[in-house]
Amino acid sequence: MLAAGIKGRKEMTVTSADTAEVLKSGTLQVFATPAMIALIEETAWKSVADELESGCVTVGTSLNVKHLAATPVGMKVTCETKLVEVDGRRLVFDVAVYDEAGKVGEGTHERFVVLAEKFQQKTDAKLS
Repeated sequence: MLAAGIKGRKEMTVTSADTAEVLKSGTLQVFATPAMIALIEETAWKSVADELESGCVTVGTSLNVKHLAATPVGMKVTCETKLVEVDGRRLVFDVAVYDEAGKVGEGTHERFVVLAEKFQQKTDAKLS
């Protein structure tokens, strides 16, 4: 059952594939903001996945995140999420990202619970 307080945690090591240069968000060999966002989304959806009704998934709808400091290739980063609000199908998470030197990101992330098959069909119908 979905309830405030559910926590998520995911660790990764920054590789060259995660850099601003490769992800086209800049020119430097540092952990890119798009990579940080992907880590936040993955940590959040996985934290609640086992609590969803059969056939349901969550989709990201809003992010309000600050990227506070740069992280070099080769350093470990850890994302922590906490579900702080459940309003019907709307889920709100507090999020924080740390590297081995300290906090590098923080903010909020919103997701909605949807029926996977119905959502996919509605989206695919755009092609018709």
